[in-house]
Amino acid sequence: MLESIHKIGCVVGDLLMSRKAAVMFQGTGSDVGKSLIVAGLGRAFLRRGFSVCPFKSQNMSNNAAVTPEGGEIGRAQALQAKACGLAPHSDMNPILLKPQTDIGSQVIVQGRVFGTVKASDYRSLKPQLLPKVLESFSRLQQQADIILVEGAGSAAEVNLRQGDIANMGFAEAADLPVILIGDIDRGGVLASLVGTHALLPDCENARIKGYLINRFRGDITLFSKALDIMTEATTWPSLGVLPWFEAAKNLPAEDSVALERPLHADEKKELQKGKLLQIVVLCLPRIANFDDLDPLKKEPSVSLTLLRPGQVLPGTADLVILPGSKATLADLEALREAGWDIDLYAHIRRGGHVLGLCGGYQMLGRDIMDPYGIEGDVAQAPGLDILDITTTLGDQKTLTLVEGKSLAFGEDAYLSGYEMHMGQTTGTALSRPLLVLKDHAQEGGLRPEGVLSQDQRICGSYVHGLLSEDGFRHSYLNHIRRHPVQGKEAIAPMILGKGQSYEALVEETLESLADHIEAFLDVDRILAIARGA
Repeated sequence: MLESIHKIGCVVGDLLMSRKAAVMFQGTGSDVGKSLIVAGLGRAFLRRGFSVCPFKSQNMSNNAAVTPEGGEIGRAQALQAKACGLAPHSDMNPILLKPQTDIGSQVIVQGRVFGTVKASDYRSLKPQLLPKVLESFSRLQQQADIILVEGAGSAAEVNLRQGDIANMGFAEAADLPVILIGDIDRGGVLASLVGTHALLPDCENARIKGYLINRFRGDITLFSKALDIMTEATTWPSLGVLPWFEAAKNLPAEDSVALERPLHADEKKELQKGKLLQIVVLCLPRIANFDDLDPLKKEPSVSLTLLRPGQVLPGTADLVILPGSKATLADLEALREAGWDIDLYAHIRRGGHVLGLCGGYQMLGRDIMDPYGIEGDVAQAPGLDILDITTTLGDQKTLTLVEGKSLAFGEDAYLSGYEMHMGQTTGTALSRPLLVLKDHAQEGGLRPEGVLSQDQRICGSYVHGLLSEDGFRHSYLNHIRRHPVQGKEAIAPMILGKGQSYEALVEETLESLADHIEAFLDVDRILAIARGA
């Protein structure tokens, strides 16, 4: 403990000696829009000519991204890095918690697996992690004009204040000013802001230099009286009211709930007429890296449905996707308990298409072996036996960026993405790879990746981001259009290059978000706060 205190003291001293502009955004609760606001401000400051960098000391998410140096961070911080014109780096999110069970998570420290701990044990671990957090923050401060820091959860969780490294604990350790965000869409924003002020001690209330209201709908002028009440009760000035940003749906989300949306009436009619591809995703309890699916949401000729346990796989589905999983064996058992294995076999008999991504790819095989107990006490479990492959879960995690191409579906489509998995897969089905990737182990070398069944209806791959590549996504969807499930007519394929460009849409949305932020928030005042004014 004395050693940890000494390390903290040294790092804090370095921070004070090298003070640069930085401000922390905390929320009155979870999911108040902190991530989106940091991304929008990052782009706004970038357009003003500043070098700006995002930072989140601790994040909890199974939606992660691989960094160029071979680490992993929360997907939200990767999006914020993009907004700031930067490549993602593990220092931007030094502590990432990836839930594996209801009571335990894998702990990622500065991009690398530290271990798996129970929630009850994590609190005692935090003092050891704070020096790492401050170390990462200090490195970023040497590289950027402004650091935009995102908190986690609620600033008012005073019951968890001891050892806190995510909210006021970090703000105090790094001596940061704080801006508080309230979400009016969920209701009770006045009470949540004033209640936060009532719960926090005076020294922490003094760190809060202002508040802003997010996700407002309606006439903002009618809200002026509420702003007066909040400012009088807290002494914090209002920094703006941000209206609902509808285009946020175009950006990768941290929560799989964002994938769920009701079908519009016109979409239902088109689906009934057979003019839309019907894609169904099996929503497993520990679904991971579900941003793989975001590009499909934006395709105008696609109907994407997230299927929950208890719901039957529709017989009209064209494509079923088994997504990534943080606990493959547990999710495979959940899949069987939901009866989806039976539905899936029937879907295949009808000539339906199946795509397995990462953990979902592993489930399609004959067996999954876990000799090291990575996921628990089950050493071996039978897979769905759809592909002739076997996966052995290992104690080393593969984290790497990849690029290559797909020669499948009649198109030579370039692609890039990343691998993030614990298992190694073998089997005869690998003789029919889905992709060919650059082999960084040997100059100019290539390596096969994934599986494409002989009839080209079953695919599996470890590559995340596969569907973000417009060329691959459009050629794959066209292949499915030309080879429909039994009882459905083929759909006319789109002209390649004429479909939705996903990366262009994300970039366009970030620009619109920055415009939105500049129009409704006091960005000049936020900059002054970051500079210590």
